[in-house]
Amino acid sequence: MVENVKSTITETERAEKAYFITTKELAEAGRDNIPDELISSKHLIYSSPATLAYNSPGAQGFGVKRAGLAIPGSVMLLLAPGCCGRNTTILSELGGYSERFFYLMMDETDIVTGRHLKKVPQAVEEIYDCLETKPSAVMICLTCVDALLGTDMERICKKAQKSVGIPVLPCYMYALTREGRKPPMVHVRQSIYSLLEPRKKKSTSVNLLGHFAPLEDGCELYDLLKQLGVKTIREISRCENYEEYLDMAEANFNLVLDAEARFAAADMQKRLGIPYIELTRLYQLDKIKNQYALFAAALGSKFDDDVYFKEAFEAKEAFKKKYPHVVFAIGEGCNANAFELAFALICYGFEVAEVFGNLSKEDFVYIEKMARVSPMTKIYSNLEPTMIYYEPGENPVDIVIGKDASYYHPEAAKLEWSDDIQPFGYRGVKHFFEECERVLESERGQI
Repeated sequence: MVENVKSTITETERAEKAYFITTKELAEAGRDNIPDELISSKHLIYSSPATLAYNSPGAQGFGVKRAGLAIPGSVMLLLAPGCCGRNTTILSELGGYSERFFYLMMDETDIVTGRHLKKVPQAVEEIYDCLETKPSAVMICLTCVDALLGTDMERICKKAQKSVGIPVLPCYMYALTREGRKPPMVHVRQSIYSLLEPRKKKSTSVNLLGHFAPLEDGCELYDLLKQLGVKTIREISRCENYEEYLDMAEANFNLVLDAEARFAAADMQKRLGIPYIELTRLYQLDKIKNQYALFAAALGSKFDDDVYFKEAFEAKEAFKKKYPHVVFAIGEGCNANAFELAFALICYGFEVAEVFGNLSKEDFVYIEKMARVSPMTKIYSNLEPTMIYYEPGENPVDIVIGKDASYYHPEAAKLEWSDDIQPFGYRGVKHFFEECERVLESERGQI
């Protein structure tokens, strides 16, 4: 009996600690044995304060609602109960969005019977009639209620479209599907390019797909594409009007800069005959250089990128000289793959104490490499329920990257690294180390 009590106490104590696993332990287990604690679909979700900025299809930044308005001149009708629509009021306060959101609130009867669906065409008509400047399209944003009801929103959108004469498209803010084959942020990327119609291709025109905000103005990718003879580079976020958006259909090829845009690119290849090439955001300088070389070779050319490589290398070396022993914690709420960024920093000679992220088999290549050079780095999952027991500052670090990791380390310098404007390539690395230095200097000044 005494032994049973002791065993129970031990299990309780174990349960009251935030779960983590080291890179060494993960690598030894193998990519086919990733612990359930690191896979969000295998357990209950803990929406901690660390995850509120991103753990929802309607999250801050570019969640489904804001992303659905990427089409120039479009407006959105949010079809939802009050609890799902409340954070849209915060989004509406952002510049340019307050006049673009409309609400069709659902009551309990609507939720049970689906009665609200009959109101959608009329609501779309009212939106169209009340706007002095007519919208280019109306996006209907749905929540999990309609996922559970099995709503055929494509049919309802077609009915509404006939009454107003402009495109009406669905945006699925279904948290239930985020672990599926086509999660909400994948689907919305496909939706926003679905209005493009076939056009004659221009050999000097290219689209950048993947992000809802543009790359940094100084990103070298623009210059490298011009080295290939590209004259027109389009991003949906830089299209000033609906006509410019439609011109994206004339691209000779698409460059996919975020894996979540693969479905959209594949759809554009099928419908519009636009092939695509995928480039990955990386923070390892040698890998960036190799990726650019392979990209240029695939097009029968070669890039002159030495000056950009040198700039990034010098920025990294300057930071390392000033902060040779800095310790990092990396979160997934940033403009990076947390595991790739962690491995890059370790390769540069920095210590990474923790990484917070949901690990996929595709990310495991970084775990295997990290295990060889930093076997004691701890891997946590923000969404794992035992994270409620994580003690702030449990593993002291000097600087944290990502809004989520910042929550766990109030004592450290913080770089959210999650601006809408996207870092990429050499200039992204250069800017990253400049920003790290800025926040560390600011922290030092406060002390």
